[in-house]
Amino acid sequence: MITLTHCEKTYDKDQDKAVAPEVTVARVREALGRHGDAILAETRRIDTGRLGIPVFLSVTGAGARRVMPTRKQMGKGASPIQAEASALMELAERFSYFTFWDRREGFTQATWSEAQALWPGRVMPLAEVLRATGDDLDEADAIRVLDLHRWAFFPATNISAGREEYVPLDLFKKLNEFNGSSAGNTPEESIFQGAAELVERHVCAVTDRARPEMPTIDPASCTDPVLAGLVERFTANGIRLWLKDMTLGMPVPTVAALAYDPATFPATSEIVYTAGTASSPEKAAIRALTEIAQLAGDFETGANYEASGLPKYTEPGQFAWLTRGPLVPLSSLPSVAERDILRELKALTRGLDCLGFTLYSVPTTCAELGQPAHYNFVPGFQFRERTPRASLGMFVGRVLAEEAPHAEAAAGLDALERIYPGAHFLPLHRALLTLRGGDAEAAAPLFARAEPLQDNDEDRALAAFYQAYALTRGGGFVDALPHLDRAVALCPEVKEYFNLRGVARFKAKDFEGAAQDFRAALNLDSGSAMDLANLGLCLKFLGQRQEAIHCLGSALELDPSLDFARTHLEEILGA
Repeated sequence: MITLTHCEKTYDKDQDKAVAPEVTVARVREALGRHGDAILAETRRIDTGRLGIPVFLSVTGAGARRVMPTRKQMGKGASPIQAEASALMELAERFSYFTFWDRREGFTQATWSEAQALWPGRVMPLAEVLRATGDDLDEADAIRVLDLHRWAFFPATNISAGREEYVPLDLFKKLNEFNGSSAGNTPEESIFQGAAELVERHVCAVTDRARPEMPTIDPASCTDPVLAGLVERFTANGIRLWLKDMTLGMPVPTVAALAYDPATFPATSEIVYTAGTASSPEKAAIRALTEIAQLAGDFETGANYEASGLPKYTEPGQFAWLTRGPLVPLSSLPSVAERDILRELKALTRGLDCLGFTLYSVPTTCAELGQPAHYNFVPGFQFRERTPRASLGMFVGRVLAEEAPHAEAAAGLDALERIYPGAHFLPLHRALLTLRGGDAEAAAPLFARAEPLQDNDEDRALAAFYQAYALTRGGGFVDALPHLDRAVALCPEVKEYFNLRGVARFKAKDFEGAAQDFRAALNLDSGSAMDLANLGLCLKFLGQRQEAIHCLGSALELDPSLDFARTHLEEILGA
């Protein structure tokens, strides 16, 4: 069980930390340095200086790339040293998280009923699992569903109650991915930060779906010296800025910030919409503004950020609803700020308890770094990436279709059919299982039948995409195009849809159309080495030599293992 102790803040200028950022940088660099460049390749400052808000990048080392998918991490702060500390800590957090799951030490594979027998009275309440999956099944049926698969049980600390409970951790990973992973100078700092980010993601998801009228924060009330300085840097550069109270009744404040530069939009800048949650309104607003600086590329570089917790607006008319709401002072937002981070964490968990939510935490600290790291989750919290009409059966069916042995998965889906007769998700899961079994030809019509049964655009787009993917497995790239057009139209924020359509167009020798798709994928994820390489190939065949060299070279910098990109680059340079 995680043991928490009093944790006095010694730094609170722009973020609340147990130690000053100089100490953090020295400690993390020393830990990473013991492994050469295997985990950390480099850090560098990437902002242009226009806003004067520093943004740092930590580049993942070749060794760490074997366990983690992210090639770079960004760090933010009101000072260069804090931004560098943030970038380094982000790398430590992600490396710890993915190493934890890669090694899977200390897990026990068990069905729900087996876990109850192994640890009587020590398994998390079934109600928490149902709350997490948005289901209202009765207890007997819920157990039948959970017993269809052996879960990776692991002891987690119920921070709210101060006790250890065994949880099906891979189910929560399926629900939340790496949302809630955290690292800090101390366990208390790490867990509070992870919990605050969970709150942030939750209120962002609720706001995105319900679009409630939120109070507008009066910039004149932002009198904290660091915060006032950040606001001034936006306004002095002609950047329009709105600050909103997105707290939505949570015990800690969330400030949403939206900004765009009328002088550079849309030629070299984007509309950036993000949010920050912290112990105090001032720190929440600072987090939101430094996040904008991290994503915006100083509103002059043509940077493309990948939307996550909140939607990405492409023209001002789309966010008119956000500009409405009464004007309020920043001080009207709640605060749990104390000198002791443990006291802040306790105040947060008490507030969550009052709302019916429980905070859980699992230590993910890896021996290589020794940096406190955790995986935190709150059953019932929402994420924008999760389908609104979720259920326990839907998530269990997905696990069966994607991971279980074929016979076990098929029998499990039949059992789910009896518990959820006519459920919209089952045809899609059966199609996925058929595809995973290697029969792409049989899977394509199954996806076609599943698509109109889905009840939201995201799932319909997914079915259309997989129908296209199944067709491409048999070489039917041209036949796949109408389905990919549909997937893109239904859900234009998924880079994989543009990527596969780009490949299909490339195979059809439509190099111009393929290039447009790879550019669109890069607009959603500018760090995608594969899309950069694919774009470089298109440009090569279009005769745009210099841009092709740039794209292929940039792709190889991100991922030196792309041999086909190197071959084509050498062909261009040798021509």
